[in-house]
Amino acid sequence: MTTPPSAGGPSGAPSGGRAVPGRPVPPKPSQPPRAPRLHQPESYVPGDGMLAWLPFRPTIRIRLTLLYGGMFLMAGVALLLLMYVFVRQGFRDSQVPNISIHSDVPFTFITPDGQQVSAQGFNNWLDAFQLNQANTALNTLLRKTLTMLVCLAAIAFAAGYAMAGRVLRPLGRITRTAREVASSDLHRRIELDGPDDELKELADTFDDMLERLDRSFDSQRRFVANASHELRTPLAINRTLLEVQLSDPAASADLQQLGKTLLATNERSEQLVEGLLLLARSDNELTDRRPVELSEAATRALEQTRSEAAKREVDLRATLHPAMVAGNGILLERIALNLLQNAVRYNSPDGWVEITTAPVPGGGELVVSNTGPVVPGYELEHIFEPFRRVKGADRTRSDKGVGLGLSIVRSVVRAHNGTIEATPRAGGGLTMRVRIPGI
Repeated sequence: MTTPPSAGGPSGAPSGGRAVPGRPVPPKPSQPPRAPRLHQPESYVPGDGMLAWLPFRPTIRIRLTLLYGGMFLMAGVALLLLMYVFVRQGFRDSQVPNISIHSDVPFTFITPDGQQVSAQGFNNWLDAFQLNQANTALNTLLRKTLTMLVCLAAIAFAAGYAMAGRVLRPLGRITRTAREVASSDLHRRIELDGPDDELKELADTFDDMLERLDRSFDSQRRFVANASHELRTPLAINRTLLEVQLSDPAASADLQQLGKTLLATNERSEQLVEGLLLLARSDNELTDRRPVELSEAATRALEQTRSEAAKREVDLRATLHPAMVAGNGILLERIALNLLQNAVRYNSPDGWVEITTAPVPGGGELVVSNTGPVVPGYELEHIFEPFRRVKGADRTRSDKGVGLGLSIVRSVVRAHNGTIEATPRAGGGLTMRVRIPGI
């Protein structure tokens, strides 16, 4: 059995081995080796790449516009430089030959500035005049072409913006159809016309996906309808048989107790089935919205909860202000009822539950606050999941529901395009805040 190598050898020998005679021993490093740097994924910064100088993240239309205009501008600058070089070369090749005047010939010339020069002075002045005229012509040509280039670049950017909008128009149609499908109707299709290009291929692929989703949701709706009938019928029969048996005065006490236990279990199963079916139906967004007074829905839910609250010695408080929202009145009543029942059942004796409704910008707000056990902040992200309860809650008692109340509330709120927020209270309990859009 071998002994594991030691942490380090003497005299700088490698760890776990002895120095071999005749082999040089590497020197001990003066500093400990650095740990390898792990690869850190770079976070995306808006405007990365060629457009990093922009202070915002440009849209595809802006990118295409900058691409079209930038390419035209670069081509124009290159053409201008080449034209300037060629014209300058042409001036040099086609200069007028100098007019030579012999100095022995009597000659006097008066320049435009009034100076009188001899024959040699005239030759020098003529050379300077020709060079000045060529430079003036080149400068005029450069100035005018730059002005034309700026004007044409502006026109190119405007034309590029319009062209990019026309090219991206099918994408806008695909986006609008996708939003309409996601919000209401899965039977809609894009049905994009035109040549068989990349955009039409994308639209056809999206139509095929919608067709499969439509068939899947139809199958789900049929399953929910069939499950509703198949599950409710035997449970209703069991409840009827148990009630008939419990109504028999000749039944023994043990049989009466067994019947009550089975009846409570059957009732819990019925609640579970109803909750699951409602949860399945409420996941889709509402297509038929009507004006609903949120305070009336809260009042009806409040009346249905009073008896249970009195039984559990929980005080109900209400501050209901008119708030008109858009949605389904029965489902909105279900939101208030589930929140109230959850607040009453998970409360403490001599506690209280308060429900308030009030108008807010863009819709209405329903708030349910209650006393009760302290809810840790890390549990809030799980309370809306089906069959989840806060740690420490008694899961064996059937009088606290089946664990679907808040899941149904969240599904119904999403179907109304609303929001729900749960915050723990300092002294225990929760504050549930629901906002529903208005008309």
